Amino acid sequence: MSTGLSWTDQRGAVRDLAALLAFRRSGLTTGSRRRLRWAGALVLLLTLAVLVGPAYLSGPVPREYGGRMLALLPSLCLGFLGLSVLSAVASAGGREVVPRDQAVAFPVSTAADHLGALLLAPLNIAWVLQVWTLLGVTSYALGPTLLPVYVLPVVAWVLLATALAQALGWVVEGVRRGPRGTTVFRVLLAVVLASGIALVASGHVTDVLDRSPTRFVLLGVLAGAGGDGWGLAWRVGATLAATVAAVVLGSLPARWALFRPMREELRLEGGQHRPRPLPGSDLRMLVRLDRASVWRSVPLRRGVGVLAVMPGLVALAGAMEWRSLTILPGLVASGGALLFGVNAWCLDARGALWRDSLPVAPRTVFAARAYVLLELLLGSAVVTLVLGAVRAGAPTPGELAAVVLGTVVVAVQVVAGALRWSVARPYAVDLRSARATPAPPVVMVGYSARLALVTTVTGLLFSSLALLGSVTLVALVALAMVLWSGYRLERTAQVWQDPVERSRVVATVAG
Repeated sequence: MSTGLSWTDQRGAVRDLAALLAFRRSGLTTGSRRRLRWAGALVLLLTLAVLVGPAYLSGPVPREYGGRMLALLPSLCLGFLGLSVLSAVASAGGREVVPRDQAVAFPVSTAADHLGALLLAPLNIAWVLQVWTLLGVTSYALGPTLLPVYVLPVVAWVLLATALAQALGWVVEGVRRGPRGTTVFRVLLAVVLASGIALVASGHVTDVLDRSPTRFVLLGVLAGAGGDGWGLAWRVGATLAATVAAVVLGSLPARWALFRPMREELRLEGGQHRPRPLPGSDLRMLVRLDRASVWRSVPLRRGVGVLAVMPGLVALAGAMEWRSLTILPGLVASGGALLFGVNAWCLDARGALWRDSLPVAPRTVFAARAYVLLELLLGSAVVTLVLGAVRAGAPTPGELAAVVLGTVVVAVQVVAGALRWSVARPYAVDLRSARATPAPPVVMVGYSARLALVTTVTGLLFSSLALLGSVTLVALVALAMVLWSGYRLERTAQVWQDPVERSRVVATVAG
């Protein structure tokens, strides 16, 4: 009798997951383990600071904007759920604890794979920032009294939303892997987007948010702050019980999805491509190869679509002003680099050995990879800005210059930083899998945090310059920043020209 859906299978999955984590840990050097512990401690300290700081450092309670911010809590909780669902869907059900090409030698159950993806879900800077926002808003609104108590419903909701999003991610991935699954998914996505646009156009967004089921979280928070122990206990208990149920039952769609063939990956790998005339230069030929590597990789195709469209739709729904649009290109560029740019040479995988044997100058190879990454970032940012500009009104010359030049600056910044990391710390990755990431999940968190910090600061700088209205000043600042990024890019190109360094990178990414 099969026990694939029984509780004993879940217990076995926990043991399998522990073994997989030990396997991954065994591959870390002593220095990497030390940095990992320090990074974990830093995140915990920052989380504690975000929770306690607003409660104690914002003056006496009640606070001027406390009620308004608390009223936004259900909407923020709903947004956290939406972001978690988007992340799970975009990553084809969740990240892998062990890459697919390494896991084939181990009898890893689908339940263990599900638990591993759930465990890796918080290793996402967007997830962390959203959690910090929920904790900070709650503690600011209600102050230090009973802080450890009234924050429990928020913590319970974070766990439940993550588990629900993971389960839904597996459902969507199962649909994608079915016959004509890609078409079905695109139709469903179009229906969801059309419904969202219709809701925004109707002006009833606030009414819908006021009826959100996440009001349950707000009621639990108010019960905890008011000393209603029973009201708090049953709400937190119900949320935790639902979390356990979502974790256990989430293995069902995971099993269904993972047992279905990876149709999109197989279609791309087994497709036929008509040969085209040879380009007129080595650079153009290498650019063509790199573009094909990007667009024939399932995670990159999906990621580019999400990055280009979703931020623009958010800006469209929120009717963002031009000064605020300066933030979006940096976020899009950061996300684009995280698709493959932070480990850019992994695009070649085992083909890197063949690529390195071609009679082409190393600088030409480097220039082609930088060009493809730059055009990907700029193209995604342009789509986002076009969508955001629909309801932004007519810009002033200063605002337009700040948005356009700021986009160029952050794109060049990200390319310079990403290629430097690609040469300094390459990883062997199989980007054919829809669940693959260009670097280990923990490393990706560090990359995303650094990119988000740099691009956000740059976006805020150009937003401030837009207020001044001086096109000349914006152009001078942009020129200085582009020249500095170009200098960093040139230094990385010189390192790439070193045969020893280049051989190290090629040997690593080739596995």
